[in-house]
Amino acid sequence: MAEMIQQCVNENARIALDQTEYQKKYDGLADRFDRIKERLEAVGSAITDRVAKREKTERFLAELEKRDGPLTEFNEEDWYSLVEYATVYSREDIRFTFKNGMEIKA
Repeated sequence: MAEMIQQCVNENARIALDQTEYQKKYDGLADRFDRIKERLEAVGSAITDRVAKREKTERFLAELEKRDGPLTEFNEEDWYSLVEYATVYSREDIRFTFKNGMEIKA
């Protein structure tokens, strides 16, 4: 798209064009460029988020693999290594979100 815009500008510099038509063409290309750029940034952000989530999940699983059997009692180290945060919606609705994104209602 950037190359197409540059060609449009170069053509206007070399050839006497109707400036209204030139501006319309240029604006159309610039708008298209902006939409493509926004989409590229959104996709890049989504990729970054997914990579971060994957790394977080891998760390979570690595912590679980270190354990011998199921967790049967509270251990502060386990809590900090596995639980991301707790959300209290009400006295009856408390949810724990683990570092892998899984959520449970307690």
